[in-house]
Amino acid sequence: MMKTFNINSRVILVLCIMSLGIWCYGEEDYNDAVPMEEGEKTALYSAIQGFVGNWWNGSDLYPDPCGWTPVQGVSCDLFDGLWYVTALSIGPILDNYLDCAPIVEFRPQLFELKHLKSLTFFSCFVSPHEHPIIIPSKNWEKLAGNLETLEFRSNPGLIGKVPSSFGSLIRLQSLVLLENGLTGELPRNVGNLTKLKRLVLAANWFYGRIPDNFGGLNELLILDLSRNLLSGSLPLTLGGLNSLLKLDLSNNQLVGSLPTVMCYMKNLTLLDLRNNRFSGGLTKSLQEMYSLEEMALSNNPIGGDLQGLEWHSLQNLVVLDLSNMGLTGEIPESIAELKRLRFLGLRGNRLTGNLSPKLATLPCVSALYLDGNNLTGELKFSGWFYGKMGRRFGAWNNPNLCYPVGLMSTGHAPYGVKPCQQEVSLVEASTNSKLGDGNFNQNSRLMASLGFPSYVIDGFWRFYLVQVFMMVQLLNLSL
Repeated sequence: MMKTFNINSRVILVLCIMSLGIWCYGEEDYNDAVPMEEGEKTALYSAIQGFVGNWWNGSDLYPDPCGWTPVQGVSCDLFDGLWYVTALSIGPILDNYLDCAPIVEFRPQLFELKHLKSLTFFSCFVSPHEHPIIIPSKNWEKLAGNLETLEFRSNPGLIGKVPSSFGSLIRLQSLVLLENGLTGELPRNVGNLTKLKRLVLAANWFYGRIPDNFGGLNELLILDLSRNLLSGSLPLTLGGLNSLLKLDLSNNQLVGSLPTVMCYMKNLTLLDLRNNRFSGGLTKSLQEMYSLEEMALSNNPIGGDLQGLEWHSLQNLVVLDLSNMGLTGEIPESIAELKRLRFLGLRGNRLTGNLSPKLATLPCVSALYLDGNNLTGELKFSGWFYGKMGRRFGAWNNPNLCYPVGLMSTGHAPYGVKPCQQEVSLVEASTNSKLGDGNFNQNSRLMASLGFPSYVIDGFWRFYLVQVFMMVQLLNLSL
Protein backbone atom coordinates (compact mmCIF):
# COMPACT_ATOMS: atom_id res chain seq x y z
CA MET A 1 0.00 0.00 0.00
CA MET A 2 2.86 2.32 0.89
CA LYS A 3 4.62 1.49 -2.40
CA THR A 4 1.51 2.39 -4.38
CA PHE A 5 1.31 5.75 -2.63
CA ASN A 6 4.95 6.53 -3.37
CA ILE A 7 4.54 5.62 -7.05
CA ASN A 8 1.45 7.81 -7.40
CA SER A 9 3.09 10.74 -5.69
CA ARG A 10 6.11 10.46 -7.98
CA VAL A 11 3.88 10.35 -11.05
CA ILE A 12 2.06 13.46 -9.88
CA LEU A 13 5.36 15.23 -9.24
CA VAL A 14 6.64 14.37 -12.72
CA LEU A 15 3.41 15.59 -14.31
CA CYS A 16 3.64 18.88 -12.41
CA ILE A 17 7.22 19.41 -13.54
CA MET A 18 6.26 18.63 -17.13
CA SER A 19 3.30 21.03 -16.94
CA LEU A 20 5.49 23.77 -15.52
CA GLY A 21 7.99 23.23 -18.28
CA ILE A 22 5.28 23.39 -20.91
CA TRP A 23 3.86 26.58 -19.33
CA CYS A 24 7.24 28.25 -19.22
CA TYR A 25 8.03 27.17 -22.75
CA GLY A 26 4.62 28.44 -23.86
CA GLU A 27 5.26 31.84 -22.28
CA GLU A 28 8.65 32.16 -23.91
CA ASP A 29 7.30 30.91 -27.21
CA TYR A 30 4.37 33.35 -26.88
CA ASN A 31 6.69 36.31 -26.50
CA ASP A 32 9.02 35.18 -29.24
CA ALA A 33 6.40 34.01 -31.72
CA VAL A 34 3.93 36.90 -31.25
CA PRO A 35 5.88 40.13 -30.88
CA MET A 36 4.58 43.58 -31.59
CA GLU A 37 5.49 44.74 -35.07
CA GLU A 38 8.51 47.00 -34.60
CA GLY A 39 7.27 49.86 -36.80
CA GLU A 40 3.93 49.78 -35.00
CA LYS A 41 5.68 49.96 -31.64
CA THR A 42 7.82 52.92 -32.72
CA ALA A 43 4.78 54.79 -34.07
CA LEU A 44 2.77 54.14 -30.93
CA TYR A 45 5.51 55.31 -28.56
CA SER A 46 6.09 58.49 -30.55
CA ALA A 47 2.35 59.25 -30.72
CA ILE A 48 1.98 58.76 -26.95
CA GLN A 49 5.03 60.93 -26.22
CA GLY A 50 3.39 63.74 -28.19
CA PHE A 51 0.56 63.78 -25.64
CA VAL A 52 2.22 62.83 -22.35
CA GLY A 53 5.82 64.01 -22.86
CA ASN A 54 9.14 62.53 -23.95
CA TRP A 55 9.80 61.18 -20.44
CA TRP A 56 7.55 58.26 -21.30
CA ASN A 57 9.32 55.50 -23.23
CA GLY A 58 7.37 52.37 -22.30
CA SER A 59 10.42 50.79 -20.66
CA ASP A 60 8.32 49.42 -17.82
CA LEU A 61 6.07 47.48 -20.19
CA TYR A 62 6.98 43.83 -20.65
CA PRO A 63 7.64 42.98 -23.35
CA ASP A 64 5.60 45.76 -25.01
CA PRO A 65 2.17 47.47 -24.60
CA CYS A 66 0.48 44.33 -25.88
CA GLY A 67 2.35 41.95 -23.57
CA TRP A 68 1.96 40.92 -19.94
CA THR A 69 2.01 44.45 -18.51
CA PRO A 70 -0.06 46.53 -20.94
CA VAL A 71 -0.61 50.22 -20.38
CA GLN A 72 -4.19 51.24 -19.65
CA GLY A 73 -5.80 52.73 -22.72
CA VAL A 74 -3.93 50.59 -25.25
CA SER A 75 -5.58 47.52 -26.73
CA CYS A 76 -4.14 45.21 -29.35
CA ASP A 77 -5.13 42.41 -31.68
CA LEU A 78 -3.35 39.92 -33.93
CA PHE A 79 -2.94 40.53 -37.64
CA ASP A 80 -0.78 38.14 -39.70
CA GLY A 81 0.84 36.80 -36.53
CA LEU A 82 1.85 40.21 -35.14
CA TRP A 83 0.37 42.55 -32.52
CA TYR A 84 -1.15 45.83 -33.71
CA VAL A 85 -2.88 48.60 -31.77
CA THR A 86 -6.68 48.62 -32.15
CA ALA A 87 -7.66 51.12 -29.42
CA LEU A 88 -5.91 54.12 -27.91
CA SER A 89 -7.35 56.21 -25.04
CA ILE A 90 -5.46 59.27 -23.82
CA GLY A 91 -6.42 60.98 -20.56
CA PRO A 92 -7.56 60.14 -16.99
CA ILE A 93 -10.08 57.44 -17.79
CA LEU A 94 -8.73 54.44 -15.84
CA ASP A 95 -5.98 53.64 -13.33
CA ASN A 96 -2.48 53.70 -14.78
CA TYR A 97 -3.76 56.06 -17.44
CA LEU A 98 -1.78 58.19 -19.84
CA ASP A 99 -2.08 61.71 -18.42
CA CYS A 100 -1.50 64.55 -20.85
CA ALA A 101 1.31 67.07 -20.49
CA PRO A 102 0.59 70.84 -20.37
CA ILE A 103 1.89 71.22 -23.92
CA VAL A 104 0.75 68.52 -26.33
CA GLU A 105 0.99 67.81 -30.03
CA PHE A 106 -0.57 65.50 -32.59
CA ARG A 107 2.43 63.74 -34.08
CA PRO A 108 2.08 62.27 -37.58
CA GLN A 109 2.99 58.83 -36.19
CA LEU A 110 -0.53 58.66 -34.72
CA PHE A 111 -1.90 58.17 -38.23
CA GLU A 112 0.46 55.25 -38.92
CA LEU A 113 -1.54 52.98 -36.59
CA LYS A 114 -3.33 51.44 -39.54
CA HIS A 115 -5.43 48.93 -37.55
CA LEU A 116 -6.77 51.53 -35.09
CA LYS A 117 -10.50 51.11 -34.45
CA SER A 118 -11.02 53.42 -31.48
CA LEU A 119 -9.34 56.74 -30.60
CA THR A 120 -10.40 58.67 -27.48
CA PHE A 121 -9.15 61.85 -25.80
CA PHE A 122 -10.57 62.68 -22.37
CA SER A 123 -9.64 65.83 -20.44
CA CYS A 124 -6.34 66.05 -22.28
CA PHE A 125 -6.38 69.57 -23.76
CA VAL A 126 -7.42 71.73 -20.81
CA SER A 127 -5.85 75.19 -21.29
CA PRO A 128 -7.77 77.23 -23.88
CA HIS A 129 -5.82 80.41 -23.15
CA GLU A 130 -2.30 79.22 -22.33
CA HIS A 131 -2.01 76.12 -24.52
CA PRO A 132 -4.85 75.90 -27.05
CA ILE A 133 -4.69 73.08 -29.56
CA ILE A 134 -6.37 72.54 -32.92
CA ILE A 135 -7.37 69.18 -34.39
CA PRO A 136 -5.04 68.49 -37.34
CA SER A 137 -6.77 68.86 -40.66
CA LYS A 138 -4.73 66.27 -42.56
CA ASN A 139 -3.99 62.53 -42.47
CA TRP A 140 -7.35 61.38 -41.07
CA GLU A 141 -7.97 59.51 -44.31
CA LYS A 142 -5.14 57.14 -43.32
CA LEU A 143 -7.37 55.81 -40.53
CA ALA A 144 -10.46 55.52 -42.71
CA GLY A 145 -10.09 51.80 -43.32
CA ASN A 146 -10.69 50.76 -39.71
CA LEU A 147 -11.60 53.66 -37.38
CA GLU A 148 -15.07 53.12 -35.89
CA THR A 149 -14.97 55.34 -32.78
CA LEU A 150 -13.54 58.86 -32.48
CA GLU A 151 -14.16 60.81 -29.28
CA PHE A 152 -12.96 64.11 -27.82
CA ARG A 153 -14.54 64.58 -24.36
CA SER A 154 -14.07 67.43 -21.87
CA ASN A 155 -11.24 69.25 -23.65
CA PRO A 156 -11.82 73.00 -23.20
CA GLY A 157 -8.42 73.71 -24.76
CA LEU A 158 -9.44 72.05 -28.01
CA ILE A 159 -10.42 74.96 -30.26
CA GLY A 160 -10.97 75.74 -33.93
CA LYS A 161 -13.17 74.02 -36.48
CA VAL A 162 -13.87 70.37 -37.12
CA PRO A 163 -11.61 69.32 -40.01
CA SER A 164 -13.38 68.46 -43.24
CA SER A 165 -11.22 65.35 -43.49
CA PHE A 166 -13.44 63.74 -40.83
CA GLY A 167 -15.76 63.13 -43.75
CA SER A 168 -13.36 60.48 -45.05
CA LEU A 169 -13.87 58.22 -42.00
CA ILE A 170 -16.49 56.15 -43.77
CA ARG A 171 -16.47 53.29 -41.23
CA LEU A 172 -17.10 55.59 -38.28
CA GLN A 173 -19.97 54.45 -36.05
CA SER A 174 -19.49 56.85 -33.13
CA LEU A 175 -18.38 60.48 -33.37
CA VAL A 176 -18.39 62.28 -30.02
CA LEU A 177 -17.17 65.88 -29.70
CA LEU A 178 -18.45 66.69 -26.22
CA GLU A 179 -17.62 69.67 -23.98
CA ASN A 180 -14.77 71.09 -25.99
CA GLY A 181 -14.01 74.59 -27.28
CA LEU A 182 -14.78 73.84 -30.94
CA THR A 183 -16.47 76.49 -33.05
CA GLY A 184 -17.73 77.20 -36.56
CA GLU A 185 -20.71 75.71 -38.36
CA LEU A 186 -21.61 72.06 -37.97
CA PRO A 187 -19.45 70.07 -40.40
CA ARG A 188 -21.73 69.26 -43.30
CA ASN A 189 -19.58 66.37 -44.50
CA VAL A 190 -20.43 64.49 -41.30
CA GLY A 191 -23.72 63.82 -43.07
CA ASN A 192 -21.78 61.50 -45.40
CA LEU A 193 -20.84 59.12 -42.58
CA THR A 194 -23.77 56.82 -43.18
CA LYS A 195 -22.52 54.14 -40.74
CA LEU A 196 -22.89 56.49 -37.76
CA LYS A 197 -24.99 55.22 -34.90
CA ARG A 198 -24.04 57.94 -32.42
CA LEU A 199 -23.40 61.59 -33.22
CA VAL A 200 -22.75 63.84 -30.21
CA LEU A 201 -21.56 67.40 -30.91
CA ALA A 202 -22.84 68.89 -27.64
CA ALA A 203 -21.46 71.68 -25.42
CA ASN A 204 -19.21 73.44 -27.91
CA TRP A 205 -19.59 76.80 -29.69
CA PHE A 206 -21.09 75.58 -32.94
CA TYR A 207 -23.42 78.04 -34.68
CA GLY A 208 -25.60 78.23 -37.78
CA ARG A 209 -28.22 75.82 -39.06
CA ILE A 210 -28.45 72.07 -38.73
CA PRO A 211 -27.35 70.63 -42.11
CA ASP A 212 -30.11 69.03 -44.17
CA ASN A 213 -28.01 65.98 -44.95
CA PHE A 214 -27.95 64.94 -41.28
CA GLY A 215 -31.36 63.49 -42.10
CA GLY A 216 -29.63 60.91 -44.30
CA LEU A 217 -27.95 59.18 -41.36
CA ASN A 218 -30.40 56.30 -41.48
CA GLU A 219 -28.63 54.12 -38.91
CA LEU A 220 -28.34 56.88 -36.32
CA LEU A 221 -29.55 55.96 -32.82
CA ILE A 222 -28.39 59.02 -30.84
CA LEU A 223 -28.25 62.62 -32.07
CA ASP A 224 -27.15 65.19 -29.50
CA LEU A 225 -26.48 68.75 -30.68
CA SER A 226 -27.39 70.41 -27.37
CA ARG A 227 -25.66 73.33 -25.64
CA ASN A 228 -24.43 75.18 -28.70
CA LEU A 229 -25.46 78.36 -30.55
CA LEU A 230 -27.42 76.69 -33.35
CA SER A 231 -30.13 78.77 -35.04
CA GLY A 232 -32.73 78.53 -37.78
CA SER A 233 -35.58 76.05 -38.07
CA LEU A 234 -35.39 72.28 -37.92
CA PRO A 235 -34.76 70.67 -41.33
CA LEU A 236 -37.68 68.51 -42.47
CA THR A 237 -35.18 65.82 -43.41
CA LEU A 238 -34.86 64.91 -39.72
CA GLY A 239 -38.10 62.99 -40.19
CA GLY A 240 -36.05 60.42 -42.05
CA LEU A 241 -34.22 59.38 -38.88
CA ASN A 242 -36.67 56.57 -38.22
CA SER A 243 -34.11 54.51 -36.25
CA LEU A 244 -33.40 57.34 -33.83
CA LEU A 245 -33.81 56.63 -30.11
CA LYS A 246 -32.63 59.92 -28.57
CA LEU A 247 -32.85 63.45 -29.99
CA ASP A 248 -31.41 66.27 -27.88
CA LEU A 249 -31.35 69.77 -29.38
CA SER A 250 -31.80 71.64 -26.10
CA ASN A 251 -30.11 74.92 -25.15
CA ASN A 252 -29.72 76.45 -28.58
CA GLN A 253 -31.43 79.29 -30.47
CA LEU A 254 -33.60 77.22 -32.81
CA VAL A 255 -36.82 78.80 -34.09
CA GLY A 256 -39.96 77.98 -36.04
CA SER A 257 -42.73 75.45 -35.54
CA LEU A 258 -42.28 71.87 -34.48
CA PRO A 259 -42.28 69.95 -37.78
CA THR A 260 -45.07 67.45 -38.29
CA VAL A 261 -42.57 64.98 -39.77
CA MET A 262 -41.40 64.22 -36.26
CA CYS A 263 -44.18 61.66 -36.07
CA TYR A 264 -42.06 59.39 -38.32
CA MET A 265 -39.58 58.90 -35.48
CA LYS A 266 -41.53 55.91 -34.23
CA ASN A 267 -38.69 54.56 -32.08
CA LEU A 268 -37.81 57.81 -30.32
CA THR A 269 -37.67 57.53 -26.52
CA LEU A 270 -36.17 60.97 -25.71
CA LEU A 271 -37.20 64.29 -27.26
CA ASP A 272 -35.45 67.23 -25.61
CA LEU A 273 -36.01 70.65 -27.18
CA ARG A 274 -35.80 72.78 -24.02
CA ASN A 275 -34.48 76.34 -23.99
CA ASN A 276 -34.92 77.31 -27.62
CA ARG A 277 -37.27 79.71 -29.42
CA PHE A 278 -39.79 77.37 -30.98
CA SER A 279 -43.33 78.68 -31.50
CA GLY A 280 -46.55 77.83 -33.33
CA GLY A 281 -48.30 75.58 -30.81
CA LEU A 282 -48.12 71.86 -30.11
CA THR A 283 -48.34 69.83 -33.29
CA LYS A 284 -50.73 66.88 -33.16
CA SER A 285 -48.02 64.67 -34.63
CA LEU A 286 -46.51 64.51 -31.14
CA GLN A 287 -49.29 62.18 -30.04
CA GLU A 288 -48.14 59.63 -32.63
CA MET A 289 -44.71 59.24 -31.04
CA TYR A 290 -45.85 56.24 -29.03
CA SER A 291 -42.38 55.18 -27.87
CA LEU A 292 -41.62 58.48 -26.14
CA GLU A 293 -40.53 58.16 -22.53
CA GLU A 294 -39.25 61.71 -22.04
CA MET A 295 -40.68 64.83 -23.69
CA ALA A 296 -39.08 68.11 -22.63
CA LEU A 297 -40.24 71.25 -24.46
CA SER A 298 -39.96 73.77 -21.62
CA ASN A 299 -38.78 77.37 -22.00
CA ASN A 300 -40.01 77.84 -25.56
CA PRO A 301 -42.68 80.41 -26.58
CA ILE A 302 -44.68 77.63 -28.26
CA GLY A 303 -48.09 78.72 -26.94
CA GLY A 304 -51.44 77.09 -27.67
CA ASP A 305 -53.34 74.75 -25.38
CA LEU A 306 -53.12 71.17 -24.18
CA GLN A 307 -56.61 70.11 -25.17
CA GLY A 308 -55.70 69.50 -28.81
CA LEU A 309 -53.60 66.40 -28.10
CA GLU A 310 -54.77 62.93 -27.10
CA TRP A 311 -52.32 62.49 -24.26
CA HIS A 312 -53.53 59.01 -23.41
CA SER A 313 -51.82 57.82 -26.62
CA LEU A 314 -48.41 58.43 -25.04
CA GLN A 315 -48.64 55.61 -22.53
CA ASN A 316 -44.85 55.23 -22.21
CA LEU A 317 -44.24 58.78 -20.97
CA VAL A 318 -42.21 58.97 -17.77
CA VAL A 319 -41.19 62.64 -17.97
CA LEU A 320 -43.36 65.42 -19.42
CA ASP A 321 -41.97 68.94 -19.04
CA LEU A 322 -44.04 71.70 -20.67
CA SER A 323 -43.10 74.55 -18.32
CA ASN A 324 -42.82 78.20 -19.38
CA MET A 325 -44.35 77.74 -22.81
CA GLY A 326 -47.21 80.25 -22.72
CA LEU A 327 -49.83 77.49 -22.69
CA THR A 328 -53.48 78.46 -22.12
CA GLY A 329 -56.73 76.67 -21.34
CA GLU A 330 -57.40 73.87 -18.90
CA ILE A 331 -55.32 70.84 -18.00
CA PRO A 332 -56.94 67.84 -19.75
CA GLU A 333 -57.97 64.88 -17.62
CA SER A 334 -56.40 62.54 -20.18
CA ILE A 335 -52.96 63.35 -18.71
CA ALA A 336 -54.10 61.40 -15.65
CA GLU A 337 -54.16 58.27 -17.85
CA LEU A 338 -50.36 58.28 -18.23
CA LYS A 339 -49.76 55.53 -15.70
CA ARG A 340 -45.95 55.53 -16.01
CA LEU A 341 -45.60 59.30 -15.53
CA ARG A 342 -43.13 60.28 -12.79
CA PHE A 343 -42.57 63.97 -13.55
CA LEU A 344 -45.13 66.49 -14.79
CA GLY A 345 -44.01 70.09 -15.25
CA LEU A 346 -46.58 72.70 -16.26
CA ARG A 347 -45.29 75.66 -14.25
CA GLY A 348 -45.07 79.22 -15.54
CA ASN A 349 -47.90 79.04 -18.09
CA ARG A 350 -51.35 80.69 -18.28
CA LEU A 351 -53.42 77.61 -17.53
CA THR A 352 -56.90 78.10 -16.07
CA GLY A 353 -59.76 76.09 -14.60
CA ASN A 354 -59.99 73.57 -11.78
CA LEU A 355 -57.53 70.77 -11.17
CA SER A 356 -58.89 67.30 -11.67
CA PRO A 357 -58.42 65.14 -8.55
CA LYS A 358 -57.51 62.30 -10.95
CA LEU A 359 -54.00 63.77 -11.21
CA ALA A 360 -53.38 62.55 -7.67
CA THR A 361 -54.16 58.98 -8.76
CA LEU A 362 -51.12 58.76 -11.05
CA PRO A 363 -49.47 55.66 -9.55
CA CYS A 364 -45.84 56.60 -10.25
CA VAL A 365 -45.84 60.39 -9.99
CA SER A 366 -43.16 61.81 -7.72
CA ALA A 367 -43.05 65.44 -8.90
CA LEU A 368 -45.98 67.59 -10.03
CA TYR A 369 -45.33 71.29 -10.70
CA LEU A 370 -48.31 73.50 -11.57
CA ASP A 371 -47.15 76.76 -9.97
CA GLY A 372 -47.28 80.12 -11.67
CA ASN A 373 -50.58 79.70 -13.52
CA ASN A 374 -54.17 80.98 -13.18
CA LEU A 375 -55.74 77.83 -11.76
CA THR A 376 -58.86 78.33 -9.66
CA GLY A 377 -61.15 76.56 -7.23
CA GLU A 378 -60.59 74.14 -4.41
CA LEU A 379 -57.86 71.52 -4.45
CA LYS A 380 -59.46 68.13 -3.86
CA PHE A 381 -56.36 66.05 -3.25
CA SER A 382 -55.94 64.07 -0.04
CA GLY A 383 -53.74 65.00 2.88
CA TRP A 384 -51.83 61.77 2.28
CA PHE A 385 -50.98 62.97 -1.22
CA TYR A 386 -49.61 66.28 0.06
CA GLY A 387 -47.64 64.46 2.75
CA LYS A 388 -46.09 62.12 0.18
CA MET A 389 -45.20 64.85 -2.30
CA GLY A 390 -44.09 67.67 0.00
CA ARG A 391 -42.70 70.57 -2.01
CA ARG A 392 -42.51 68.34 -5.07
CA PHE A 393 -46.17 69.27 -5.45
CA GLY A 394 -45.96 72.86 -6.63
CA ALA A 395 -49.21 74.83 -6.79
CA TRP A 396 -48.09 78.16 -5.39
CA ASN A 397 -48.55 81.42 -7.32
CA ASN A 398 -52.09 80.52 -8.37
CA PRO A 399 -53.96 83.40 -6.64
CA ASN A 400 -57.44 81.87 -6.92
CA LEU A 401 -56.52 78.37 -5.83
CA CYS A 402 -57.21 77.15 -2.28
CA TYR A 403 -57.39 74.00 -0.18
CA PRO A 404 -60.02 72.86 2.36
CA VAL A 405 -59.54 74.27 5.85
CA GLY A 406 -59.85 70.78 7.35
CA LEU A 407 -56.39 69.91 6.03
CA MET A 408 -54.81 72.45 8.38
CA SER A 409 -55.24 70.06 11.31
CA THR A 410 -53.40 67.26 9.47
CA GLY A 411 -50.23 69.28 8.89
CA HIS A 412 -50.21 68.24 5.21
CA ALA A 413 -51.51 71.37 3.52
CA PRO A 414 -50.02 72.19 0.08
CA TYR A 415 -47.11 74.60 0.35
CA GLY A 416 -47.79 78.17 -0.76
CA VAL A 417 -51.57 77.69 -1.25
CA LYS A 418 -54.07 79.58 0.90
CA PRO A 419 -56.95 77.89 2.76
CA CYS A 420 -60.45 78.34 1.37
CA GLN A 421 -62.64 80.91 3.25
CA GLN A 422 -65.47 79.58 5.42
CA GLU A 423 -69.02 80.94 5.18
CA VAL A 424 -69.76 83.74 7.70
CA SER A 425 -72.22 82.64 10.44
CA LEU A 426 -72.24 85.79 12.52
CA VAL A 427 -72.70 89.26 11.11
CA GLU A 428 -71.63 92.27 13.06
CA ALA A 429 -72.44 95.58 11.46
CA SER A 430 -70.07 98.47 11.62
CA THR A 431 -70.48 100.77 14.61
CA ASN A 432 -70.58 103.68 12.23
CA SER A 433 -73.75 102.42 10.53
CA LYS A 434 -76.96 104.11 11.80
CA LEU A 435 -80.63 103.69 11.02
CA GLY A 436 -83.71 105.41 12.57
CA ASP A 437 -83.16 106.29 16.23
CA GLY A 438 -79.55 105.05 16.33
CA ASN A 439 -80.39 101.60 17.78
CA PHE A 440 -79.66 99.74 14.52
CA ASN A 441 -76.36 98.32 15.74
CA GLN A 442 -78.09 96.45 18.54
CA ASN A 443 -80.99 95.39 16.33
CA SER A 444 -78.69 94.14 13.55
CA ARG A 445 -76.86 91.92 16.01
CA LEU A 446 -80.20 90.50 17.09
CA MET A 447 -81.24 89.89 13.48
CA ALA A 448 -77.98 88.13 12.73
CA SER A 449 -78.60 85.87 15.69
CA LEU A 450 -81.95 84.96 14.17
CA GLY A 451 -80.14 83.62 11.11
CA PHE A 452 -80.44 86.48 8.60
CA PRO A 453 -77.36 86.60 6.31
CA SER A 454 -75.32 89.77 6.29
CA TYR A 455 -75.70 90.60 2.61
CA VAL A 456 -79.44 91.35 2.97
CA ILE A 457 -78.99 93.80 5.79
CA ASP A 458 -78.60 96.83 3.61
CA GLY A 459 -80.69 99.85 2.50
CA PHE A 460 -84.38 99.14 2.09
CA TRP A 461 -84.03 95.62 3.41
CA ARG A 462 -82.53 96.88 6.61
CA PHE A 463 -85.53 99.11 7.25
CA TYR A 464 -87.96 96.35 6.31
CA LEU A 465 -86.40 93.82 8.61
CA VAL A 466 -86.26 96.25 11.51
CA GLN A 467 -90.02 96.87 11.19
CA VAL A 468 -90.71 93.13 11.13
CA PHE A 469 -88.56 92.62 14.19
CA MET A 470 -90.35 95.42 16.12
CA MET A 471 -93.77 93.96 15.28
CA VAL A 472 -92.66 90.60 16.64
CA GLN A 473 -91.50 92.26 19.84
CA LEU A 474 -94.88 94.08 20.30
CA LEU A 475 -96.80 90.85 19.78
CA ASN A 476 -94.69 89.17 22.45
CA LEU A 477 -95.46 91.99 24.93
CA SER A 478 -99.20 91.84 24.24
CA LEU A 479 -99.17 88.14 24.99
